[in-house]
Amino acid sequence: MTSPTLTFLGAAGTVTGSRFRIDAAGGSVLVDAGLYQGPVDLRRRNWVPDDGAASLAAVVVTHAHLDHCGYLPCLVRDGFTGRIVCTPDTAELVAIVLRDSAHLQEEDARHANERGFSKHRPALPLYDAADVERTLALVDPVGYGEETRLLPGVTATLQPAGHILGSASAVLDVDGERLVVSGDLGRPRHPLLRPPAPVPATGTVVVESTYGDRTHEPAQPHLLADAVRRTVGRGGCVLVPAFAVDRTELVLMELHRLVAAGEVPRVPVFLDSPMALATLEVYRRAVVGGSPQLRPEARELLVALDALHVRPAADAAESIRLNNPTAPCIVVSASGMATGGRVVHHLAEQLPDPRNCVVLTGYQAIGTRGRQLLDGATQLKIHGRYVPVRAEVVDDPDFSVHADGDELLAWLATAPEPPRTAYVVHGEEHGSSHLAARIRAELGWTAVVPRLGEVVRLD
Repeated sequence: MTSPTLTFLGAAGTVTGSRFRIDAAGGSVLVDAGLYQGPVDLRRRNWVPDDGAASLAAVVVTHAHLDHCGYLPCLVRDGFTGRIVCTPDTAELVAIVLRDSAHLQEEDARHANERGFSKHRPALPLYDAADVERTLALVDPVGYGEETRLLPGVTATLQPAGHILGSASAVLDVDGERLVVSGDLGRPRHPLLRPPAPVPATGTVVVESTYGDRTHEPAQPHLLADAVRRTVGRGGCVLVPAFAVDRTELVLMELHRLVAAGEVPRVPVFLDSPMALATLEVYRRAVVGGSPQLRPEARELLVALDALHVRPAADAAESIRLNNPTAPCIVVSASGMATGGRVVHHLAEQLPDPRNCVVLTGYQAIGTRGRQLLDGATQLKIHGRYVPVRAEVVDDPDFSVHADGDELLAWLATAPEPPRTAYVVHGEEHGSSHLAARIRAELGWTAVVPRLGEVVRLD
């Protein structure tokens, strides 16, 4: 019988584009189908057709962030008609995320064609709304702990990963061999979610390394409080680029805590992201329904939403008004790395004004506008022209929901016995290699940073 294999089709040597193919005697499946984000040479990979899409039996999606699910409509366009397996919460969030992604791509293409700043004539979206609807028809939710058959001899079981609502690690049994794919792992002290489930006995583990070379500093709540006080004091706007899924919820909870404690003045809080507004409803239902993923403290999210009187920017006209607010306020808007969405328009108008402040609330991938701001850029290219950066830029790492190097090692150490091999993915080169070295030195395991396109045996 042919040995089952694992191929690293994405997130190898970089932190986005997660895609891992398992080939077994009965056929092929993927774990994750994510978009590449960041530098243009990575984003070009999104446009490469997947010649094997039509032959895939299933895709297992670990969670609803674009770099793990955003390539799904491309697979469907290229002929995929199999099952898309994920948790019920992920299914709800994937629908929101993919519809928003298609809308933004269509809008960006239209904007590029109107302004003439694209090299392509005409500029086209990577996929459109029709592609997304065909994709969503294939989604097949399964609960945590439910074994589901993907192929003859191949089953998948999802277990909590503690990263965002519905996030999972995938446990695949493949022709008698076991593979665990971590997905993105959350932190033990996530304010809303319980910690990741332990690693089951396995021969192979694929582990993320977004923060593989870092250790999170102790919480510094004064960073956001100080930024708000300074900005309000000079009559400016605090702009918070935040991922719609999970990050927005955490930012609003922290703002409520600071206002309730009297640490920041009460000013209007605007939420300018249709996707975030839809996501909030999914989180709200999970809290009200008592989801076992959530900590008891998660009810504070409902308190925060009511107490802050969060004002939604319900349409484009309201969003445009927030480009240049007439009084001090806080604007939370997607996307979190400023790669697209309404926050890009706000940055274009607000960055030149030194009264304003941009608060970065999590990981910023290389090549994104968020990373450029984090690295001290004095000008930013937005919609084909350069914008001066005179606004204050504050990095607040407390909002990160990725496990750091110590926490990743602690999760791996929950395995009841050492696997044959640990493959370290979904990280920048130094982060992955650093974590792999620690796994070898501290756990005594074989740890490898795979190359893009590398094929390995699972037996």
